[in-house]
Amino acid sequence: MPITPVIDHAVINVDDELNQAQHVFQRMGFQLSERGHHSMGSSNHLAIFRDNYLELLGYEADRQTASRGLWQVAPGLAGLVWKTADASAVWQHLQQCGLEGEPPTAFSRPVTLPDGSTTEARFCITRIRGSALDYGFSFFCEQQTPEAVWQPAWQVHPNTVQALTAFVIASPQPVQTLALYRQLFNCVPRMDAQGGYVLDSGTCRLRVISHDQAGLEFALPPAGQNAPAKMVALCFQVASLNQLRQSLTQGDIQWREQDNALLVTQQQAQWLAMRFHL
Repeated sequence: MPITPVIDHAVINVDDELNQAQHVFQRMGFQLSERGHHSMGSSNHLAIFRDNYLELLGYEADRQTASRGLWQVAPGLAGLVWKTADASAVWQHLQQCGLEGEPPTAFSRPVTLPDGSTTEARFCITRIRGSALDYGFSFFCEQQTPEAVWQPAWQVHPNTVQALTAFVIASPQPVQTLALYRQLFNCVPRMDAQGGYVLDSGTCRLRVISHDQAGLEFALPPAGQNAPAKMVALCFQVASLNQLRQSLTQGDIQWREQDNALLVTQQQAQWLAMRFHL
């Protein structure tokens, strides 16, 4: 079964620092959902955009289960999540590719909608085998109740972010890192003007670049010669750079001006680097 790559959302693992993460991202001008609690024990906040979103994933000590689930990876940008309308069909495809992880897993979380009514957000996910990528996790998500996520009232952010537009992986060998996605989607990523590679994947594209390039573009600390691949940055489209500047100023968040873009460094965003553009 051919699978079209479309990124659904990006996951930042904040471990036991959900309160801190909530504070930082609200200071950056994101409207965050009320804290959600998954049936598998994790907790989260979401920043919802047009057709994708950002997830702050962690846990609360009194809700933590024996298994730490998805947040067992190191804190930071940790999860690349793909859209699917059929998690079971994707599971079969992963088996054919030799990339199967866990079988489809269903879970849910309660949701209070903007009108005050309550519902349940339900998902079914199929994970790519963990040993296939040692720099985070990746899975396919079947959004069984999209209306419990993409509410128009939740898509309005003081910083005017409209969409997540790029998910960036830094790698010592970008071609080798891309081999997984070429196998998974049977496609050939294209080279970009900066010397990296791009996999077009809906509104949000996947970029795989060298550590040196990541340092130049996102002001990341130098990586060692043998540094492994790592998820390092996200890019966002905004409606107004001026309103973004106002939000960052009000939140006491420092930024760097780039060509028609603003960069919030990892030192400021704590878990990753973030670039905002028109």
